[in-house]
Amino acid sequence: MVNQARSTLVIGTRGSQLALWQAEWVQAQLKQMAPHLSVELKRIQTSGDKIQDVPLAKVGGKGLFVKEIEEALLRKEIDLAVHSMKDLPADLPKGLCIICIPEREDPRDALLTRDGKNLDALPQGARVGTSSLRRQSQLLHARPDLQIEMLRGNVDTRLRKLQENQFDAIVLAASGLRRLGWDAHITECLPLSVSLPAIGQGALGIEGREDDSFVRDLVAKLEHQPTRVTVTAERALLRRLEGGCQVPIAGHAVLQGDGITLEGLVASLDGKRYVRYALDGAMSDAESIGIKVAEGLLDRGAQPILQEIYGAA
Repeated sequence: MVNQARSTLVIGTRGSQLALWQAEWVQAQLKQMAPHLSVELKRIQTSGDKIQDVPLAKVGGKGLFVKEIEEALLRKEIDLAVHSMKDLPADLPKGLCIICIPEREDPRDALLTRDGKNLDALPQGARVGTSSLRRQSQLLHARPDLQIEMLRGNVDTRLRKLQENQFDAIVLAASGLRRLGWDAHITECLPLSVSLPAIGQGALGIEGREDDSFVRDLVAKLEHQPTRVTVTAERALLRRLEGGCQVPIAGHAVLQGDGITLEGLVASLDGKRYVRYALDGAMSDAESIGIKVAEGLLDRGAQPILQEIYGAA
């Protein structure tokens, strides 16, 4: 284990406005906890940032937003990385781990419209922008008439496209809008019954090297155990389904007392085939609950849906 004290730490982050907000938040927390430390940010452009005109499902999915950052971690060019948890693949490179998960923000999807109409009130055939196949599937399940169109780019870019009348509505993560102070743009937060969130949505993941106990001990104070438990269940579901960012898989866990409830979903791209399954269990069994929910989905018809999507990818 590397427990050598350091006077400088370097945080790796993507360069988007939201990614920088998240990294700066961690930077501020670390400076407060360890005033003697110099904490710097290193912006790293990822493949996902470079490729803006192609659906993510066509170019490799979620690892595109973390690969270059993880490589910098392994080369020891940075000491830790701050990610949106939903961008992290189910399996991490050897030698790296999620050393800290702070308290989660609102996990729901947010609908933003030009004229203040909610999902039910959108006109027939309304154009809705999203880059997520998960959102597409659930929106079409609720409203088969909608025209779902690809929407890539940073949060501010997507908002601008809505304001320029390129779309009647767009769907973004409520957490990102809230962190940036842009709550006023939200028309409605979609209920979980309509749009089940992405795995880990709303949570941050601080990634580091397994053998770097200095950094692990330092960030441990930011850990939020309830969020760790729910995200563990959700990621176990994702891992068992061998799912990536751009497969219509959703999962959301909540705690009540010592218990956990995890609901999972797999849907076809057109939303016509739609499998949901939920299970309760003990918090201490979060990992196995995730696996059981995944197997419950497979038993109820998710397997052919996933095979069809993976075959077409």
